[in-house]
Amino acid sequence: VEKIGAQLGAVEEVIKFGEKYQGIVIAKIVQCEPHPNADRLQVCTIDDGGITPGVKRDENGYVQVVCGAPNARGGLTVAWLPPGATVPETVGKEPFMLEARELRGVVSNGMLASPKELALGDSHQGILEIDGDHQPGSDFAEVFGLKGDVVLDIENKMFTHRPDCFGFLGISRELAGIQQLPFKSPEWYLNNRHPEFISEPVLSLTGGPHAQMSGVPDQARNDEELKLELRNELPELVPRFSAIALSNVQVGPSPVWLQVELAKVGARSINNIVDYTNFFMLETGQPLHAYDYDKVQALSDGDVATIVVRHPHAGEKVVLLNGKTIEPRAEAIMIATDKQLIGIGGVMGGADTEVDENTKNIILECANFEMYSIRRTSMAHGLFTDAVTRFNKGQSPLQNLAVLAKITDEIVRYADGKIASPLIDDTHFHEDVQASNSLYPAVTLTVDFINDRLGLQLAAEEVKQLLENVEFHIGPAPPRHPELISGPHANVNGVPDQARNDGASELVVTAPFWRTDIELPEDVVEEVGRLYGYDKLPLKLPKRDLTPTKKDPLLELKAKVRTRLSKAGANEVLTYSFVHGNLLEKTGQDKEKAFQLSNALSPDLQYYRISLMPSLLEKVHSNIKAGYDEFALFELGRTHSLAHKDDEAGLPKEFEFTALVVTANAKLKKAGAVYYQAQKYLSNLAGVQLEFKPIGDDMLQYSVTQPYDVRRSALVSIKKSGEFLGIIGEFKQSVRHALKLPKYTAGFEVDTTALQAAYNTADPYVALPRYPAVSQDMTLRVPANLTYQELFDFVWSELNKARPKETFSSLGPRDIYQSKDDTDHKQVTFHLTIASYERTLTDSEVNNLLDTVAQAVAQKFDAERI
Repeated sequence: VEKIGAQLGAVEEVIKFGEKYQGIVIAKIVQCEPHPNADRLQVCTIDDGGITPGVKRDENGYVQVVCGAPNARGGLTVAWLPPGATVPETVGKEPFMLEARELRGVVSNGMLASPKELALGDSHQGILEIDGDHQPGSDFAEVFGLKGDVVLDIENKMFTHRPDCFGFLGISRELAGIQQLPFKSPEWYLNNRHPEFISEPVLSLTGGPHAQMSGVPDQARNDEELKLELRNELPELVPRFSAIALSNVQVGPSPVWLQVELAKVGARSINNIVDYTNFFMLETGQPLHAYDYDKVQALSDGDVATIVVRHPHAGEKVVLLNGKTIEPRAEAIMIATDKQLIGIGGVMGGADTEVDENTKNIILECANFEMYSIRRTSMAHGLFTDAVTRFNKGQSPLQNLAVLAKITDEIVRYADGKIASPLIDDTHFHEDVQASNSLYPAVTLTVDFINDRLGLQLAAEEVKQLLENVEFHIGPAPPRHPELISGPHANVNGVPDQARNDGASELVVTAPFWRTDIELPEDVVEEVGRLYGYDKLPLKLPKRDLTPTKKDPLLELKAKVRTRLSKAGANEVLTYSFVHGNLLEKTGQDKEKAFQLSNALSPDLQYYRISLMPSLLEKVHSNIKAGYDEFALFELGRTHSLAHKDDEAGLPKEFEFTALVVTANAKLKKAGAVYYQAQKYLSNLAGVQLEFKPIGDDMLQYSVTQPYDVRRSALVSIKKSGEFLGIIGEFKQSVRHALKLPKYTAGFEVDTTALQAAYNTADPYVALPRYPAVSQDMTLRVPANLTYQELFDFVWSELNKARPKETFSSLGPRDIYQSKDDTDHKQVTFHLTIASYERTLTDSEVNNLLDTVAQAVAQKFDAERI
């Protein structure tokens, strides 16, 4: 398990599968008699070969078991769970151990088990009928390969680039390879290019678009041909589609060995035909599908069963095997007759052509589908099947005929099928691929190339053996010019032995037909390293320059932003970059201006967000509901918009923004305007004097302004440089109502990168005076239409002109008042604090200073000092 985890894939669980079958015995029912006290029960006498100790036996050595199964009868070979055995279905849940007990007055020694009780399927209608000739008393687990059997659950994302490892053949090959053991695939699998595919064939299939049967014994051939036609209208999406019809097929329960093999991987047994398709999919990684021929023919036009591979027509629907009816996406690969849809290619078959207990004739399909198309269709309709798992990894189209021949042979041998049509093999890949039996041309490289990249000293023979263990073909080097050529790719032919380096031996590596990932020399290097063992590579630190890496200015800026807001008491959150369209609408933003995802991870994550604020506002109500009555949330993130695209690539431009929302529960009855609370956070964040301007009509078209109440919001810029930062304000009543926000809610959203300009223009540190400061208020009666910002800027300018030298001063608002009786004027009160670095100032000096400023304001704005 450790070796698999290191060189193949992460093992998530080790399941001791065989343990649940301990103590189960194969027995033969000698006779069945009606139960004397129950109409639906039978008293069965069974022969266990006399091997089970501690059970009561009759004079013939047979054991009595009471059974209610309708198919219990004399001569039947069954699975007997004697007293002391645990019912396999209950292992891992609430284990149920059997004992000898009376049923309606008759003692039953254990039970005769159904497939469901044996954890082999869902059938509980009758006991398991074991096929074949088995000696009574045989160990059930040993006969069916379960004794000591262990199932390894391997994480399949490790195999994303290895579709061959989605089949047991591929895994077995890799298990041999990582242990430096040679692996040989079965002859029937390797001979997919030859007239005969299996060592002792019942049939053989030759390639070509209208391949004929050859070498088929008379008993396997049906003289009455089933007419079958194929039209592939999507050759680029379906590079290969192989099919054949079989008649007189006996559909029924699968042989026990097949039920057991499927149960090991958690697959449900359905019937022998469907189970064969599932088994060989698990064996080879190649999905297969079986259609009821007569149902396909009935849905076709005429007496020919016609299969058409095409896109769906507008409005077409199909009923799938899972019972769902869907209208497929326009680009989906569909399987149809010439009249209607019958399945989704590579995803799931249709219910209208399902193989059931009444089926007599079938069509076997073995096809390949374009992996990205399958993935998109699967995501669009939420269909995740075993076939999808394999097809969306890109299965090799070079194994189809071998797999189709094998399953046809099994059905002919063991389900009494007769071959009733020529093989259809519709191929659309390059003829060189078919001729070479490899998806890519041979890769030529030297052993030195491999060793230099792995840090090893492997000889050519060692490399050759590692690759041949997993069935790569290593050929001779191509002919080279006899004279040595200088340069990095010098020819080594004709070089004296003493000058030759064996490590430079050239290898011509041809990948087997099932490998889809060997295209470059580096791919071969990776293969050698993995098979040899990455844990064996030399541990040597690379030489590197010790010069410190240059710091990322954006990361440093974000760290500074986080620190300032966190110290101010705000809490950082991280929300998705994708949002629901409803959230955009609730905040007044037009979702048509946002990028919509065609393959969203969730219905709630359909659009790229245009701004950060909707994501923050969405979190307010849930936090208040959780008991947090007053808080501030902030986030640093990226936004996108259809209004801003990269002119060359047409891709969305990304913008770095910082957003904050401050709020308080209505029950706290917070006084004052929450706008100023948000302004405190922003001023602390910027660290410089900011300028706030009304939002003009020209700004209302932008999505970022939509959540805000423009009458109680402002555009923000850096006063000293004029650099635009963003927007701050309270929110519209419609937004508050839609998101259940308290009235006391405000926020801002600013360009993160623009904050760097604020930090660059920040005033240097100024020491505070050591002499006492003097504080005074000044109230000015001014016209109502004069903005506070304009008045403040003028007062501050005049104050700096008039104040004494070597002083430190600050100016801020005390209050703004407007009387109901005088709507033409308002009163603005400023609070001045001033201190000298040389001496203690007097009240009269400060009053004179304010008088001077008031006179200037009166001349400028017709203001009156009160």
